[in-house]
Amino acid sequence: MTEESLLLGAVAYDPKVVAIWTGFRHWLREHELPFDYVLYSNYERQVEDLVAGRIHVAWNSPLAWVRALRLAAAVGRTVRPLVMRDTDRDLTSVVVVRAESRIGRASDLDGRSVGVGAVDSPQATLIPLAHLAALGVKVEVRRFDVGVGLHGDHVGGERDAVRALLAGEVDAAVMLDGSHLTFTREGVLPRGAVRILAQTAPYDHCNMSVVDLAPADLVDRFGSLLLGMAYEDPAVRPLLDLEGLTRWMTGRTGGYHALDAAVELFGFYGPRGELVLPEYSP
Repeated sequence: MTEESLLLGAVAYDPKVVAIWTGFRHWLREHELPFDYVLYSNYERQVEDLVAGRIHVAWNSPLAWVRALRLAAAVGRTVRPLVMRDTDRDLTSVVVVRAESRIGRASDLDGRSVGVGAVDSPQATLIPLAHLAALGVKVEVRRFDVGVGLHGDHVGGERDAVRALLAGEVDAAVMLDGSHLTFTREGVLPRGAVRILAQTAPYDHCNMSVVDLAPADLVDRFGSLLLGMAYEDPAVRPLLDLEGLTRWMTGRTGGYHALDAAVELFGFYGPRGELVLPEYSP
């Protein structure tokens, strides 16, 4: 890595990630920002490289952000969220049951089976299970570990949980509210087949995390260029569509409290960012 170039890390959760960041690289360089990117197979290595200064910025999942804070604090570094997508703000997770189920409220799930996503999914495992725990509901968790290490970016586990629910293999399933709509459009979830039993409070999702070792002038230029992207611009609209946003927004930290509490509740990371959950192996 040279000091003349801003280096970003992103996780290759889908083949489209190559098209996304190759497109951004071309656009940013056209706008006189020396920029390059590297791809990772999992978020844990990406976060470790960010805090070590081997990359300057990381396109982080919410769980990766929580770990980045802990790792950075442990070695006297700081990280901050530079930007996030408009679609990363104020998301919720939902707990659904079959439409004909006699389960009428969250407390009725006590002792019953709930299908969740991968072990490291904030939206389909950690946050909704912590929500149920806060309600005093103890459930039998059936986990669908698809894409472990991708922090729920691969929603295959959520899909499998929904299929298990429809097949009568579990009593309820949890998913991101947006996934609920996506699965309905895809036909995975027939219209009217389920109803929402419970919904979490709003929380935030991904952010562009910056380490304090990064060159400030390049980081400022990068942030300004992203915030200046206009969906009406035909040159950038395809990139924004691929990345699932209509505009970049200034990063904020207030939407991660529920996930941080879930990480503590389930012992996912240690206080210094250590990987401590026995069943998690990215």
